[in-house]
Amino acid sequence: MTIQSLGVGSGLDLDGLVQQLIAAERQPKESRLNEKEERVEAEISGLAKVKSKLSDFQDIVDELKSDEEINGREPTIKNPTEDNDVLSAEAANSALRGSYAITVSQLASGSRITTEDGAFTSSSDALLSTGTGSLTFSVGADDSFTVNIDSTTTLADLREMINDSEENFGVTANIIETGTGAGPKLVIQSETTGEGNDLVITNDSGNTELDRLSTTGGATNISASNIETAKNAIAFVDGIEVQSDSNKFDNTIQNVSFTAKEVSPKDVGENFIPSTLTIGYDKEGLQEKIENFVDNYNNLIKELDAQTKYGESDLEEDGALAGDSLIRSIKAGLATIIGDNVSTSALGGLFSLGVELNEDGELEISNTDFGLGSGEDRLESALEDSFDDIATLFTDENEGIAARLSDYLEQYTSSSGLISLREKTAKDDREEVYDDRETLELRMVSFEQTLRDRYLNLDQTVAQLNQTSSALLAVL
Repeated sequence: MTIQSLGVGSGLDLDGLVQQLIAAERQPKESRLNEKEERVEAEISGLAKVKSKLSDFQDIVDELKSDEEINGREPTIKNPTEDNDVLSAEAANSALRGSYAITVSQLASGSRITTEDGAFTSSSDALLSTGTGSLTFSVGADDSFTVNIDSTTTLADLREMINDSEENFGVTANIIETGTGAGPKLVIQSETTGEGNDLVITNDSGNTELDRLSTTGGATNISASNIETAKNAIAFVDGIEVQSDSNKFDNTIQNVSFTAKEVSPKDVGENFIPSTLTIGYDKEGLQEKIENFVDNYNNLIKELDAQTKYGESDLEEDGALAGDSLIRSIKAGLATIIGDNVSTSALGGLFSLGVELNEDGELEISNTDFGLGSGEDRLESALEDSFDDIATLFTDENEGIAARLSDYLEQYTSSSGLISLREKTAKDDREEVYDDRETLELRMVSFEQTLRDRYLNLDQTVAQLNQTSSALLAVL
C-alpha cells in the first residue's frame, strides 16, 4: 500500500506532528536571527541619524570657519527724506567705524551729441546723394566701431546700424522729430562716463555730406554747442570735494565704497542737504550667526543623547546605540573643543562670549547673572567691545573653535570616516543575517523531508498492521 499523505494510512495526525516539530526546530533559531536583524537595523538607522546631524552641524561650522563676513562692517545711510535715495555703500571688514556727511552735486555721465538744426529734412532721406562713406565712433584709443554708409542709407537706417553694431561698446542713437524747421535730429549718447572720455565721431571717407554727422573736421560738422562732454561724478565728504569717473567712489573713505544714485536735494537756500553714512559693526548679523551655531550644536547633542540613552524603566526602550563608546567619544570630543581656550583671541573662549555648557551638555546664552554677568550681558558686551576678537575666536586656523570643530567632525562624517566604517560593518552584519536566513530555510527543507520520510514509514507500518488486524478479526 502506497501512502500519499501522512496519517492517511494510520489515521494518526502525523502531518500536524511534523509541522509542530518543524516549528519547534525553527523558532529558537529564527528568534535569534530576528533579534540580531532588529539590533543591526536599529544600529544602521541610529548611525545614519547621528551622521546626518554631524553633517548638518559641520555645514554650519564650515560656513562659520570660512565666513569672510563674520566680522563684517555694516554701512547705514540716512538720507534727507524718505523720498531720496542718494547713496548706497559697502564696507570692508577692515573699515574703521565712523560717520560722514556726504552730498552729491553731480552724477557721472557720458557724452551726448545732437546733430545741427536743419541738418536733415526727413529721417527717410538718403544721407548720401552718391557714392559711399563711413563713420567711426570712438572713445579713447580702445573703444571704437565703424558704420559703412551708401547712397541708400537713411538717417533712420543709420540709427539702427549704430544700435545694432556688434562692436558697439555702449553707444545708443535715437531720432527726435522736432516738427519744426529744425527737422529731425539724431541724438547719440555714450555710456562711457568720466571726464576726458568723450565720444568722437569721425568722417572717415571725407565725403562732405557726412560732415553733418562728424564732430571733427569739415565746414558743416557738429558744433561744440551741440556736444555735451562726459563728466565725472562729484561729491563732498565732510565738505571735501571728491570726484570719480563713474558713480562709484572706491576707497574715497578708506576701505569703504559708496555709489552716487542721485543728486542731493537742496534746501531753501539752494544748499545741498547731506546724507549721513555711518560705518558700524554688523552686530545683529553676527549675533544671528552665534545663535545659529548654538542651536545646531544643541540639535546634534540631543540626537547623540537620544541614540545612546538607556530606558529609565522596562516601558521605555533604550536608544539604538545605547552605551555606544564611539558616540560617547564624539560627544566628549565636542565638549572639549567647545570648552577650550583660544589664546589668539582676547575673549579667550566661548564663556566670555556669553555661551556656556549647561548640565545637559548643551550650549546656552543664559539670562541669569551669577556674579560674572549673564550670558546675554557678556554677548552684548563682546559684540560692542570685542567685535574682531569674536571672528578670531571662531576662525583662527590653528585654534579657532569652528576651525577645530571642522577638522574633528571630518574624521566622523567623511566617506572614509569612523561612522562610515561602522555603517559598513553593520551592513555586513545585516548581509550575514540574510545569508543565515537562507541557510536556515535550506536546513528546514531538509529537516522536513527527513521527518516526512521517517513518519511515512511509520504510517505505512501502522497501516499494514491495521490491515492484518482487520483480516484476523474477520476470520475469527
